[in-house]
Amino acid sequence: MSEAIRLTRLPSGLTVVSETMPRVETVSIGAYVNAGTRHETEAENGVSHFLEHMAFKGTSRRDAAAIAREIENVGGHLNAYTSRENTAYYCKVLKEDAGLAADIIGDILTDSVFAPEELERERGVILQEIGQANDTPDDIVFDHFQATAYATQAMGRPVLGSEGSIAEMKRETLMAYMRRHYGPSRMVLAAAGAITHEALLDLADRHFGALHPAVPPIAEAARYTGGEFREERDLDQVHLVLGFPTVAATDPGNMPVQLLSTLLGGGMSSRLFQEIREKRGLVYSIYAFASPFQDHGLFGIYAGTGEEQAAELVPATLAELRRVQLDVTEEELDRAKAQLRASLLMSLESTGSRCEQLARQLHVHGRIIPLEETKARIAGVTVAQVQEAAARAFRAPLTLTALGPAGRVPGLAEMSERLAA
Repeated sequence: MSEAIRLTRLPSGLTVVSETMPRVETVSIGAYVNAGTRHETEAENGVSHFLEHMAFKGTSRRDAAAIAREIENVGGHLNAYTSRENTAYYCKVLKEDAGLAADIIGDILTDSVFAPEELERERGVILQEIGQANDTPDDIVFDHFQATAYATQAMGRPVLGSEGSIAEMKRETLMAYMRRHYGPSRMVLAAAGAITHEALLDLADRHFGALHPAVPPIAEAARYTGGEFREERDLDQVHLVLGFPTVAATDPGNMPVQLLSTLLGGGMSSRLFQEIREKRGLVYSIYAFASPFQDHGLFGIYAGTGEEQAAELVPATLAELRRVQLDVTEEELDRAKAQLRASLLMSLESTGSRCEQLARQLHVHGRIIPLEETKARIAGVTVAQVQEAAARAFRAPLTLTALGPAGRVPGLAEMSERLAA
């Protein structure tokens, strides 16, 4: 671990980690909670995201306007996000305002009041957000993909929740979920930038000491099911996601999967972009992605195409999935490695990215992974390992999601036969 990175686990269970960056004038501070959609029951689906919204709606010391005003008075940025495994509350400020950032984040995590009138107002905002997502096919198709890959379980439910669950969400549900999951042992307080570890520890003591211990139930293990979901819509394009199960974030095979994603569909030089868009002109957008979770992972390919072109798009894409299992060159693997390495190093120029990376590594791996170790893992991946990762993924049961005029999209059985050919 770099000398600039320091880690302390407090007696309360709170993990405090910092990376001092002496040549910057700003600091990013965030509280990262190991609680997200997969920790929700079916009845409370969307509660993690609802909590994220309500966190900015007032404490006993500040109303919603005061929270926004105080951080913007110093030119800072305060935000949050919810994922399937985590919820994050983070702030970027000038170095002299680090105390204010920690004060506000600590305040909203330990003293939010959940005023009924604010809750009702925010309920309406979230219902609008769900409506907007439903009206955006290249967005909502991924929710359907996740729900099909992990059918009838928490990992498959939407982060935003459903219109029904949000409409019925009670103030007591929000407060009970927060008590159950927002304990110090489930949280990482991270900072990167112009701050010392001693200063961050002092801020943790002053602003996060009121966190109550929590012992949440163990999250349901992810069980890949696969399957097919189609929804006919009156759209100009059919939006497709084709996916497969793959390995968890902690699995040694994750790096070959990440490189497979990059060389197959990670840029303009990738196989899918060159073959499907440049040579055949079948799509405007096509890409591959790898989503590793704590105990499982998904590999997917997204494409948007016209109704007529879908009949050619799918066989051409499946042909590339067959070919990559047998034919990967050193040149394209080296290019994928360069892309992945450059993306990693470029992200380190941001205090926000460094802050988030520290917290994520602690949640997923339980330790800070040195940069040189990650670079060595990238460099050490072989052609054979990428081909093996492709064979393992693309011979597994498929998940197919299609929105729009999907009549010419082959069915799951036909796709499976083509892949096996």
